[in-house]
Amino acid sequence: MFKVNDYIMYGMTGVCQVVDITKESFIDNLQKEYYVLKYIYSNDTIIKIPTDNKKVPMRKILSKGEVATLINSMPNSETIWIDDDRKRNEEFKSILKTGDIENLVKLIRSIYLDKEYKKSIGKKSYKVDEEIMQTAERLLNEEFATILNISPNEVATYISSHIPQ
Repeated sequence: MFKVNDYIMYGMTGVCQVVDITKESFIDNLQKEYYVLKYIYSNDTIIKIPTDNKKVPMRKILSKGEVATLINSMPNSETIWIDDDRKRNEEFKSILKTGDIENLVKLIRSIYLDKEYKKSIGKKSYKVDEEIMQTAERLLNEEFATILNISPNEVATYISSHIPQ
């Protein structure tokens, strides 16, 4: 259970802050508890989600120590590539939906390396892979930015300057 003021990753929406926990009554006098979430990177997005939600993954954001560990492991993180475009698309979208940060890093790294390879042989990446990578990068950048107290645009530079050579 989250508390008011906790920062969480809410599915593919991104970083949200729990601004309230409310109870609402229904016609049959049943009460249900809800998190009231404010999406950090938009001033006007408020989300109400039941505290017992099972559909959209929610988790606390990482700690600074976990971010440092993750950045240190990036050069050695494995890649996940599936040659079949349709299967790869399904798998990558599934990874996005889980919000698992380590898998997001693997996904970004996999698409990036494929993009670099294709560029070296004069080919272009698939548009779907590019879109998936952009979504994964947005989620990662928003989470890191919130933890490190920087803007999402500064995250790539931060990672490059802290990645082990």
